[in-house]
Amino acid sequence: MQMKLLILKKYLPFYALATLCLFPFISSPIALVLGFTLASLGLIPSNLDLAALTKRLLSYSIIGLGFGINLNTAISISRDNLPLILGSIIFTLVLGYLLTRALKFDSKTGQLISAGTAICGGSAIAAVSPAINANSEQTAIALSTVFILNSIALFLFPALGHLFAMSQYDFGVWCAIAIHDTSSVVGAASAYGEEALTTATTIKLARALWIIPIALLSALMFGGDKKKITIPYFIGFYCLAIAIAHWFPQGQIAYQAIFELSKRILVLCLFLIGGGITVAKMRAAGAKPLILGLTLWLSIGTGSLVYILYV
Repeated sequence: MQMKLLILKKYLPFYALATLCLFPFISSPIALVLGFTLASLGLIPSNLDLAALTKRLLSYSIIGLGFGINLNTAISISRDNLPLILGSIIFTLVLGYLLTRALKFDSKTGQLISAGTAICGGSAIAAVSPAINANSEQTAIALSTVFILNSIALFLFPALGHLFAMSQYDFGVWCAIAIHDTSSVVGAASAYGEEALTTATTIKLARALWIIPIALLSALMFGGDKKKITIPYFIGFYCLAIAIAHWFPQGQIAYQAIFELSKRILVLCLFLIGGGITVAKMRAAGAKPLILGLTLWLSIGTGSLVYILYV
């Protein structure tokens, strides 16, 4: 009994801060820092599978966001930005392949980092990993690299958006193209404004649809098993939520409540993601994956910014 009380006392800060993340006064960057701080201090409950919990909550929250997005706006945004979506994916994958060879880096880990940068971070890595028969170490290195850069983006992008005086629409497009993971895209965009959030979420999930063909292509390249490809079903439910809100507008009050709750759950997801990043994991990743990930990120971030602002 005394041992249980000691364990509860040790992990009380984790549960207390996780609860606080559901309130508006905790922003996305702060949630990430809080999680990272607790992980570094060893205050994350050892019996929790943070990766699985985060994946589940992220899926639910993205579906919930669909209730706050206008169908006609979603179609218009996706159509208008299709060339940028396709161009950025192809550019990132080709550059990733060339850099992996130039660095003489492990090809499977390089493909995972490239796919994660090109499409949607951890979700893309999780889908491509079994398709190319990547081992747990290769997957972990790719995830760590992408999550570290996601964490930086969460702080950096809103500041740069204000520096370049970007409109909310343009900033939402940039976030969706240049930030890896959906959770960080939504976190950065929501800090910028409501229109930025809608734009970023719509484009990011339009990009996420390309997980399936990229996973198939990766399986062919590496002689993997196409049957092991995992399909992100939450994208379909997200589209269904948009359709329901469009077809049954009388439920607008409920839809808005779900939308607001989903935004807070996403902040909680960032807290959990921070809880999975430690200094030890960052060191274990080594230099080459960070060089590859950072080069890809800077290339797509800079290239898409120039395209959005001047083309």
